[in-house]
Amino acid sequence: MIPTNNHKRPFARIAGTGRAVPPTVLTNADLEAIVETSDEWITQRAGIKRRHIVQRGDKTSDLCIEAARTALDDARVKPEEIEFIVLGTISPDMRFPATAVFIQEALKCENAVAYDVSATCSGFLFSLYQGEAMIALGRAKKGLVIGAELLTTIADWTDRGTCVLFGDGAGAVVLEEANDEHGILSTYIGSGGGASSLLYCVGHGTVGHMSTMDTEPGESLLHMNGNEVFRQAVRTMEKSAHAALDRAGMTADEIDWLIPHQANIRIIEATMQRLRLPAEKVIINIQEYGNTSSASIPIALDEALRDGRIRSGQTVLCVAFGGGFTWGGAVIRF
Repeated sequence: MIPTNNHKRPFARIAGTGRAVPPTVLTNADLEAIVETSDEWITQRAGIKRRHIVQRGDKTSDLCIEAARTALDDARVKPEEIEFIVLGTISPDMRFPATAVFIQEALKCENAVAYDVSATCSGFLFSLYQGEAMIALGRAKKGLVIGAELLTTIADWTDRGTCVLFGDGAGAVVLEEANDEHGILSTYIGSGGGASSLLYCVGHGTVGHMSTMDTEPGESLLHMNGNEVFRQAVRTMEKSAHAALDRAGMTADEIDWLIPHQANIRIIEATMQRLRLPAEKVIINIQEYGNTSSASIPIALDEALRDGRIRSGQTVLCVAFGGGFTWGGAVIRF
């Protein structure tokens, strides 16, 4: 576990947010024609009604660039002021170079260092941790943190247990030095490889390369043991939430909003119950986007800020869990 060494004042604040999703929507009814499933089955098990999906030729960087531009405009920050771009993703444009460098070039952030972070559904919080640390250490004053995924490109569309869960999207925030009590109060991240076989994707990794002749086509796609992942996620998201709150010197009843990773409505509801939070304090949008992995928290954050649910002076707890396993939490005052 890697806690933040908190000061009396926040390290950084979120100055602007943005999000981007593909225009194409795949509903549960549409999925009924693709795989043996139903709207009722998907809604009851996952809480999802529709998801946004990319078309052939669309890239992760396309959504990142759109979301980042919106965040820069929201923060009134110029591209040349950005000193770092940290992108959390497991669905990059290429094996290398990092997708973040394509974002850097498109936005003309010529003074930024740009790199990717691979932490599955916790990718945004891992990236936020690093961005905050750079500002805390005085290495930068402004930066971009992005979470983005095109998980429909690695989903197994013959597996009804997993393909119905995922959507594509990107969310971005601009970080800058905090000069008052508003900002990131704590961050917390952790990982454990002991259960990596429960949720993984060989993809183009060297494991797949070494066994190419013996590997079935579907082996390169996403695999998940849903029941066991559910049990691990509920326990770990509760632990991450309390760890982030402890580092902020707060308790769950002091927060105004919980933004959980939008993985599954049952995981979200179980996390709410364990933290003893009422539904009216939890931001949920899984019904519209599905599980967008590292993009889910920044997408939900941008929505809630723009529609006025999150107001100045309020405190938000973000928490995530993903394959690896990875986990994280953050407490942010706006």
